[in-house]
Amino acid sequence: MHIDSLSKELRVGDIVFIHIDILPFRKIAKDTQSWTNHVGIIIDVAGDEPIVAESTFPRSTTTPFSKFLKRSKDHRVAIKRLHDPLSTAQQAAIKEAANKKLGRWYDTGFNLHSRKQFCSRYVHEVVSEALNIELGTIENMRTLLTNNPKADLLFWRIWYFGRIPWERETVTPASILHSPKLHSVFDGTITL
Repeated sequence: MHIDSLSKELRVGDIVFIHIDILPFRKIAKDTQSWTNHVGIIIDVAGDEPIVAESTFPRSTTTPFSKFLKRSKDHRVAIKRLHDPLSTAQQAAIKEAANKKLGRWYDTGFNLHSRKQFCSRYVHEVVSEALNIELGTIENMRTLLTNNPKADLLFWRIWYFGRIPWERETVTPASILHSPKLHSVFDGTITL
């Protein structure tokens, strides 16, 4: 599908999943047993192209849809949507919640309770604050990494300077992707 065709189908509140081909992100995908490792949310469809709000390094920001997709390996993307259409007020609430979180530093420790942000936490909290809907599964690092017998514990020990914070709570792009509160709008590759 061409990006222009997909762009016309997008709505405020749609969740956008991609795969960033950089080492820590590849490990997130592998260890959560999913192809995706990054997620954002559509907050505007009125301009020349949709706008994605995302938590990325170094700070949470807004990104044009085409630029967001260019970062995805092989231009793979999935678009998920809540089952019930959002009212105008709910769309405004999504945009407001997303905008309040812009400019926050990225949390490389993936701590759900830190002052910083990471992509899946950002989307999880925007939807929760705007709509009172919880997307994804909050789980601790122990559960997350022991659910996959092939998880690369050595990588995570190095990432966390020798000590994995086993009880740290987090939420992953994969758990949002598989949320039963969402249905698929598109899952495949895009031509830019």
